[in-house]
Amino acid sequence: MPIMKLKPLKSMDRWDPFSEFRFLADSLNPLFNEFFPAEYREQTVMSDWLPAIDIYENDNSIIINAELPGMDKKDVDINVKDNMLTIKGEKKFDREIKKDNYHRCERCYGTFSRTFTLPDSVNPDDVKAQFKNGILEVSIPKKERSKPKEITIE
Repeated sequence: MPIMKLKPLKSMDRWDPFSEFRFLADSLNPLFNEFFPAEYREQTVMSDWLPAIDIYENDNSIIINAELPGMDKKDVDINVKDNMLTIKGEKKFDREIKKDNYHRCERCYGTFSRTFTLPDSVNPDDVKAQFKNGILEVSIPKKERSKPKEITIE
C-alpha cells in the first residue's frame, strides 16, 4: 500500500478542511473493497446529500425505506438495471423565500443518488414502490426458490 502524502498548500490556494478526509477515504476505499464482496457493498454516486436508508427483509421480500422529507414522489426516480437498484431524486430549495432573509438553513437540498446491488435471490422484474409521509418504500420480492420452506415431520 502506498504511503499517503498530503498535497502541499500554495499561498494562494483556498484551504478546504475536508480535503484531507476525502483523500483518506479515497485511500482506504480500495482496502475495504478487497475485504467485502460486491454484493455487500453499496454504490454511492457523489451527491449534494444522501437520504437515510433502512434495508430489511421478511419471508417474501427485501424492503428498502428511504427518508425523503419535504419531497414529492414526482421528484424521485427508481430503476433496476443489471441487478442494481438506483434511487435518484432532487430536493428543491424553496425559491419563494430569498436567501438573504434566512437566519439559518440547516436542511439539505439538491440531488442524490443511491445504488444498491441486488442479491440473486430476488425478482427485480416485480419491484414495487410506495411514497407516504416522506418515506419511500421499495419492495423487492424474493424468488420462490429462495423463500424458506417449512417441512412437517410425519
